[in-house]
Amino acid sequence: MRTGDDIASIREVTKAPASAGDPSLAPLWATLVATLFGVGRLRPGPGTWGSAVTVLIWALLAHFTFAASQPAIAAVLAIIAVLIGIPAATRVSRASGLKDPQFVVVDEVAGQLITFVGVAVSWKTLLAGFILFRVFDILKPPPVRQLEMLPEGTGIVLDDVGAGLYALALMHVALHFRLLTG
Repeated sequence: MRTGDDIASIREVTKAPASAGDPSLAPLWATLVATLFGVGRLRPGPGTWGSAVTVLIWALLAHFTFAASQPAIAAVLAIIAVLIGIPAATRVSRASGLKDPQFVVVDEVAGQLITFVGVAVSWKTLLAGFILFRVFDILKPPPVRQLEMLPEGTGIVLDDVGAGLYALALMHVALHFRLLTG
């Protein structure tokens, strides 16, 4: 079995680029963050798995926090996911040689959390937020598609931030018209 050092040596001898496609060359912290501790390796639809696990984690966290503090907690967690997610996604993307690897799901974590900022937690809001975010993440309406074209981890993460903002807007419209109550 070859180690990372062996592969680096082989690349040096053969002059193969570092982007030849071995995600194991990314730092462990970056791989754990980018894949949400391996959730991104689940099939089918790793992005959907990443969103679903994020919804479950958010429901659990919200259960143990005061309702008044939940908007701030969701916002802070989303910001942390973006700030740590961009460099993690960049390193894993470079190591894998893929522009936007499907197994990188930290972007779903950030976007899904944005969807819940200022939204009271209930089974209806969790389900609606999950569905809305996934729809916008898949359809990528303008300018979400354009954000995807930003370089490396920035593009990987910010397109999902955009999808999360679309979902957040629709969540608040639904809440305003009391579509998710009762």
